[in-house]
Amino acid sequence: MAPDEKKRRPVWPIWLALAISGAGVLAHVAFLIAGSPPAFDALINDWVYNGSLVFAAATCLLRAAIFPRLRSAWAWFGVGLLFWASADIYWVVELGDLRRVPYPSVADAGYLAAMPCFFVGVAQLSRQRIGHFTAASWVDAMTASLATAAIGVALLSPALVGLTQGRPAAVMVNLAYPLADLILIAFIAGAIVVSGIRGSGAFLMIGAGLLLWTGADAIYLYLEATSSYTVGWLDTLWTAGALLVALSAVFSVRHRTKARSDYRSPLWSPALIAGACAGLLVWDHFSRAHEAAVWLAGAALLGVGVRLALSFRESDRLIEAARAEAITDTLTGLGNRRLLLADLSAALSRRDTRYHLAFFDLDGFKTYNDSFGHPAGDGLLRRLGGRLAESVGTHGTAYRLGGDEFCVLAPMPDSVEDAVEIARDALTARGEGFRVSASCGHARLPEEADTTSEALRLVDQRMYAEKGRRSTRVAHQTQELLLRILREREPLLNEHAESVTRRSLEMARALTSDAEQLDVIRRAAQLHDIGKIAIPEEILNKPGSLDANEWDLMRRHTLVGERILGSAPALRPVATVVRSSHERWDGGGYPDGLAGEEIPLGARVVFVCDAFDAMTSERTYQPCLSEEEAIAELRRHAGTQFDPELVSLFIRLWEENGPKPAVAEPAAAI
Repeated sequence: MAPDEKKRRPVWPIWLALAISGAGVLAHVAFLIAGSPPAFDALINDWVYNGSLVFAAATCLLRAAIFPRLRSAWAWFGVGLLFWASADIYWVVELGDLRRVPYPSVADAGYLAAMPCFFVGVAQLSRQRIGHFTAASWVDAMTASLATAAIGVALLSPALVGLTQGRPAAVMVNLAYPLADLILIAFIAGAIVVSGIRGSGAFLMIGAGLLLWTGADAIYLYLEATSSYTVGWLDTLWTAGALLVALSAVFSVRHRTKARSDYRSPLWSPALIAGACAGLLVWDHFSRAHEAAVWLAGAALLGVGVRLALSFRESDRLIEAARAEAITDTLTGLGNRRLLLADLSAALSRRDTRYHLAFFDLDGFKTYNDSFGHPAGDGLLRRLGGRLAESVGTHGTAYRLGGDEFCVLAPMPDSVEDAVEIARDALTARGEGFRVSASCGHARLPEEADTTSEALRLVDQRMYAEKGRRSTRVAHQTQELLLRILREREPLLNEHAESVTRRSLEMARALTSDAEQLDVIRRAAQLHDIGKIAIPEEILNKPGSLDANEWDLMRRHTLVGERILGSAPALRPVATVVRSSHERWDGGGYPDGLAGEEIPLGARVVFVCDAFDAMTSERTYQPCLSEEEAIAELRRHAGTQFDPELVSLFIRLWEENGPKPAVAEPAAAI
């Protein structure tokens, strides 16, 4: 219940009724401590005593009337207490002065009518506490009830002596009291075991109150059977039990109990039940207990055995579920890397069977994930994983190794290539604005690899080799498209790019033997001016100097080039170099103001070669320089505009190759 709901509903009437009931119980205790003064006997024993019962019932009824949560349960408790109080009042008014009290009487009907009300109330609270019943919860509840009944019969059997003689109506009423009490306590014990102790304060108070009530009934029956009952302390147990039930009604307003989402058998329950029943059977060996108690104890022990069997079965199920979870990819339901390692090891140990192992890595999935979001990406992985499992069928196993990597292990097919293409088709998806395919590496086992690590290394290596070839092919096609656009837009830019590429590649070879870095520098040199296709032609070929706004627009061509190239995943390293191809060694360049070795090596190489070719080419706004003059300019700006070591390398290579005649045609390189 929300805090604001508690504030809106008045709680003080419930507290007032509880306080009056508690005051009545205290007054009765004080009366007994004082020695039961005759002057107050009728007032205390008749009216204050019964008044405390009436207000205990009123507490529960007010709780039901004011607060809707569990209203029915508290209404039943209130009605049960009201039945009991009404029976006591009837006894005082109609039967108290009779010399011979009729038995059974209307008062007995009221006392006994309270029991079904308590049963219903306890049942409704139990249902709210337990939430979901399982076979284990039913067995635990039944076992606890049987054990409680066994102990109760053993303890109550002395009080039952002589109660089975007389008129049938009297015998029925005699037995109804202890049996109803016994069944109610057994029912409460089972409910507490199943619902758990934690967070059940109100429920435990009710159990304690009804236990006091039952104990008072048992003692009363024994005293009546031995003709030794007198009004006094025993009567206080009934009012104290009623007060505890009323207190639980108030407690439930302030402390809301939650239903258990799952049932877990308490560890103490089977041990306590088994110990109690075993103790009762040992007691029966030395001092005969009631036969019914022995049978109930045996049934409870049988229930403990059934519960242990259920526990073993549940443990096996949990272990199996944990094992399945440990070897299963949670997203796709395929086997994971752990299962692959186990299956691969087992496959390689069978020398009489040849296997085919294939690794797949999705191409284009990252772009799909970035474009459509991670939930859509997860959905695509689930669909592709399901299709891969269907393509493999029952003759092999499909796995997801994490991310966008999949694997297939199967006995050697008739055609490995066909099997690979079938699996590749299963991992391919096309749609508006996207295409996802798969690169593959596969191996024959054990011919090509006879250990787990060797097999994994081989297929992984082959998969990335194919991925590299596919990426190179895509990058080459993209590059050719961009160069064609550049040639159509500005033919002279293409000639300039070829010259810069030749000089840049020559310098790069002198600096590194890394084939990948050489390829990046070569592509960056070819495409370093691709962003100029977005510059208006009147600015690009303006005969005079550019103004501030025009220069600002011109300086954006490296950013445009980066965006164009970055849209192709295989050209993203090239895009980084193009972005920084006009950064200066002293930090005065653009677009990021990088300085020194912060600038990528490829960008520094392209910058030197681009500047040299621009100075030795005819410009619309300035005459071209001779190569010697351009070399002098490079020397003059080494350490400020250019990397000094790269300038020295460029000059050395220029001297080795000899001067080339300057290009006479005008160029638009900046």
